[in-house]
Amino acid sequence: MSTLMRTPENRRGAPKKPDATGTGSAATGTGSTPVTAGEIGENALIARIRKILGDTSAPPPRGIGDDCAVLPVRPNAGTSWMRLATTDCVLRGRHFDDAAPAAAVGEKLVNRNLSDIAAMGGTPADALLALALGAETPLAWLDGFIAGVAAAAREAGVEIAGGDITDAGVPRFFCATLALTGFARHPLPRHGARAGDILLVTGALGGAVASGRHLRIRPRLAEGRWLAQRRAKNAAGTGSTAGSVRACMDISDGLAKDLPAFLPDGASAALFPDSIPINAGSGLRGALTDGEDYELLVAATPDTRDALLAAWHRRFRETPLTVIGEVVSDPLAPGRLLDAATLRPLLPEGAGGFEHFASTAGGAPR
Repeated sequence: MSTLMRTPENRRGAPKKPDATGTGSAATGTGSTPVTAGEIGENALIARIRKILGDTSAPPPRGIGDDCAVLPVRPNAGTSWMRLATTDCVLRGRHFDDAAPAAAVGEKLVNRNLSDIAAMGGTPADALLALALGAETPLAWLDGFIAGVAAAAREAGVEIAGGDITDAGVPRFFCATLALTGFARHPLPRHGARAGDILLVTGALGGAVASGRHLRIRPRLAEGRWLAQRRAKNAAGTGSTAGSVRACMDISDGLAKDLPAFLPDGASAALFPDSIPINAGSGLRGALTDGEDYELLVAATPDTRDALLAAWHRRFRETPLTVIGEVVSDPLAPGRLLDAATLRPLLPEGAGGFEHFASTAGGAPR
């Protein structure tokens, strides 16, 4: 999750939820029973927040709806560089458990924020760190956590500029939030894919939590900047045939959850199951739904597929970039993940990646 929070995707077959887009009587259920966040689920909750914010939150990419907010360096500054802003947290019992080394938790906090910057093709800069913890938190554990934050920040060139700390007043509670800024000359948007575009992913998917890879995130910063440069050259009409990238986002909640939000209106994804790169120990369903992959999902024009892949492999020999499907027009039931060979759904209705409040909203809890 970033500052922008994800826009709700059109998911066919999703469980019916209480109307949560208004702020009046819809905020209560039958009688006087209040409707809760858990009842409506993550996507409806975001839609509600967005509606209440109104004109105080601009459309994406400046406001809610992309991996990072894209803001001018200074209003009317006349510079082509843009600021990026994102935020994410690690919460005990949700993003890590007691078996996780403290330093690894600190590194995860920084790196999952960096993954948002990577998806926008940006360079990270400064961050603020906020901690809410129980008073009984062992100092040795906290020292290890901060050391992990410092190690990941140092590697990425991020300066921790300050922050906040508070006593949560709850035993064994720990939540750390990082607000990260960065810069991009040509931000790479999440929205921009079109019917006919090919879909690609970096690395491999699935099994991140079971294998512990969710604590060893490698944000694709260099790869994201490279993709953004290709898109910028193509837009300017000065690039090579490798400049065919239209859109990009990071996969954090699972391909089945994130891909529908990546698709244009009236479209679905026709995937090639045998081509999806899957980590050892996982399977196709895990690659689609496990989440915590932090790989890049890319849309590109199909006519320059070979040139794009060749240029990528010359630059990033150790990081695969794989075509996994294409965007197809699907106006009657958009937002689906289909088997390209049969055009049937790859997952049962209601199955998908991670969704907050899913235990009560009908999704799949992590």
